Amino acid sequence: MYERGYIVACDGNVSVRLPDNRILTTPTCMNKGMLSPGDLVITDLDGRQISGERKFSSELAMHLLFYRMRPDVQAICHAHPPTATGFAVAGRALDQALLPEVIIGLCQIPLVRYGTPGTSELSAALEPFVSHYDAMLLANHGAVSCGPDLLTAFFRMETIEHCAKITLAAELAGTPELLSGREVAKLMAARSRYFVEAPPGGGAELPITCDSVDKEDESVTLSRSELDALIDEAVRKDRARR
Repeated sequence: MYERGYIVACDGNVSVRLPDNRILTTPTCMNKGMLSPGDLVITDLDGRQISGERKFSSELAMHLLFYRMRPDVQAICHAHPPTATGFAVAGRALDQALLPEVIIGLCQIPLVRYGTPGTSELSAALEPFVSHYDAMLLANHGAVSCGPDLLTAFFRMETIEHCAKITLAAELAGTPELLSGREVAKLMAARSRYFVEAPPGGGAELPITCDSVDKEDESVTLSRSELDALIDEAVRKDRARR
């Protein structure tokens, strides 16, 4: 993550579930691109430190929430990838039906409301999403991804940033063309063919399609005379009721 510019300075953290519900995690206040094995910390699921000379990150609580709610999750990445975090700062989810690979792999990438990093506020904001999504944007903060192993969690973080870059490029180039609901349904049905397992909660919302946008943007155009006639009719009905 450090080599790709997803984190700088002492940003970000990574964790892995070990046997006996122990958690191996990166320490606080250290550059994650310059760690040695001895810098890592082991805690239990309640956040009590078992071994390691360093102090674990205050954001460990976010990781523990995933491990407690998702037995299938074995690793978590938290980072601040620049383009994706730009969307999070702008208050925008990556929830449009633009890229088949993202739809198959992640369904969509929702935006979690802001919670102060390192506090219970962030865990409370995340909790409704954890069972249903494998990758999320954190408002005014960054992104978090999980997986059945560390590489998968990292690949999902890569997908978050890649999706954000392509979305931004498409919007700079013109108006992005969204896929239809029918196409999204076909992609979701193909997930098993690509060995993609949906999160156990099963409550992920489908991405926004061209069909849903068309419905939201439906408008009625009236001439001035038609508008005047409607106003006159409304006035007459109101007077009649009186």
